[in-house]
Amino acid sequence: MMCQSNTLQGPDLHTGKWLRSGNGGSSSCAGDQHPQLESPGPTGSAGGTPSRRTRFRLQFPQLALRRRLGQLSCMSRPALKLRSWPLTILYYLLPFGALKPLTRVGWRPMSRVALYKSVPTRLLSRAWGRLNQVELPTWLRKPVYSLYIWTFGVNMKEAAVEDLHHYRNLSEFFRRKLKPQARPVCGVHSVISPSDGKILNFGQVKNCEVEQVKGVTYSLESFLGPRVSTEELHFSQTPPGNSFQQQLVTKEGNELYHCVIYLAPGDYHCFHSPTDWTVSHRRHFPGSLMSVNPGVARWIKELFCHNERVVLTGDWKHGFFSLTAVGATNVGSIRIYFDQDLHTNSPSYSKGSYNDFSFISNNNKEGIPMRKGEHLGEFNLGSTIVLIFEAPKDFKFNLKAGQKIRFGEALGSL
Repeated sequence: MMCQSNTLQGPDLHTGKWLRSGNGGSSSCAGDQHPQLESPGPTGSAGGTPSRRTRFRLQFPQLALRRRLGQLSCMSRPALKLRSWPLTILYYLLPFGALKPLTRVGWRPMSRVALYKSVPTRLLSRAWGRLNQVELPTWLRKPVYSLYIWTFGVNMKEAAVEDLHHYRNLSEFFRRKLKPQARPVCGVHSVISPSDGKILNFGQVKNCEVEQVKGVTYSLESFLGPRVSTEELHFSQTPPGNSFQQQLVTKEGNELYHCVIYLAPGDYHCFHSPTDWTVSHRRHFPGSLMSVNPGVARWIKELFCHNERVVLTGDWKHGFFSLTAVGATNVGSIRIYFDQDLHTNSPSYSKGSYNDFSFISNNNKEGIPMRKGEHLGEFNLGSTIVLIFEAPKDFKFNLKAGQKIRFGEALGSL
């Protein structure tokens, strides 16, 4: 009886020999009950024998890997993330694609963004905050602070107290005050920079989207949260609008503007009132504490909406005005001087939640008046300030993207 020609099906995982069988994985010869075993020939031999490189790849213990990956898929989500996290780190760190064979048997590494989001930044920030409060021995203060000054280019000649031995711990050093003449406040322009930092972006708000860095946007409503009722604001009832952006604009002919300022670790860490305005409402968003470094901001969409932030809302002479302090890694502590009820970076929070507090009450119907340049709050390390405000169409920014700016310098004017 004629037998159909056999084809190579793959190596036996136990013996390493090649399985030869007929169509459908079984022989058509009578009496054949098992596929024949054939030892692989030398590289490049006739008969279609695979090369050494192909044999090595095929002999990789795929069956065992699939079983292990199947066990991983049956785990709960937290346990799966815990088990997959170290493997993913090795996948990205090891050279020459050492773990790429795993992807051929069904394993998929976490994306770099998902991996970064899984880092317990809130826990690390609380630990850093505790470390900042530890009082340093007098002999150790100058070496530690000098290293920080050298690393981040801090100008201690501007500090109100230049003696490094004066600062008992890192927290006091980060929150150092400046000499009064170090930051003169511009009296001509209507809006000044609330802090030292780097201008990441500025301009008009368009299509309810705000740019965190060039080409990367986030939703205005997601960032500020639902609109605050007009009863808490001083200006008149807003005209009806179809979008969240239109609801914030209170006067005909005005536009909505934004400005994003990044505070590096070496910058002055306090922030001030950018104009004369009245604060009527505070909204606190618990959230992640990912880095707000411009490089990370280009990498993660809606980064500012994920991070913990404190939104101060009120009005100025042209209508709506808001200042938002965005937390970051090691900056879980955001302090607002006139708000003693604010507590940031709590151990637990509900994702997507926020806490509202009104500064308008029966005893105070005006809110909190702030003068331009007045102390407003502070961070424990570098972070970000976002201004979103209403102004007439002829408002002009006096800025360039990427430029360094200091507290008191002009942002724009009419």
